[in-house]
Amino acid sequence: MAKKAKNSGKPANGAGGTPATVALTAAGTPFAVHAYDHDPSSPSYGEEAAQALGVSPDRVFKTLVADVDGQLTVAVVPVAGQLDLKALAAAVGGKRATMADPAAAERTTGYVRGGISPLGQRKRLRTVLDASASAHATICVSAGRRGLEVELAPGDLAGLTGAVVAPIGRG
Repeated sequence: MAKKAKNSGKPANGAGGTPATVALTAAGTPFAVHAYDHDPSSPSYGEEAAQALGVSPDRVFKTLVADVDGQLTVAVVPVAGQLDLKALAAAVGGKRATMADPAAAERTTGYVRGGISPLGQRKRLRTVLDASASAHATICVSAGRRGLEVELAPGDLAGLTGAVVAPIGRG
């Protein structure tokens, strides 16, 4: 069962806050933190989070880092689907997108793979949020650590990250 803490800026498990939760608290944004026991053998971080939290996979969003024309760009899409790289490139006025090197993504964001949050990144990257997020009152994204999710309104996420909202997910 997931543990929950509202607006604490600290994970429900009592550990110190992550850069993502600290950023949310500093902005005065309403949010909830959900912690769960991460299984290192799980094949999909996002699907594991959805199942552990008992949340529909279309409300849990994964944070992916792509390279669009030589510039790292964050894509936030539902864990139930995939990122459409052509749509991502188009959303930011680019021509070509590929998945970023995992080491570059970790180094630039300050987070580890499977725990990259769109919030509180070491270097703020251009961000695109899949339009499907708008269908939900709240969505869950990584809080900056494997086994830790933050739930917030999609509009708040877009506002805090300066995200473009566009249809970048598929199926």
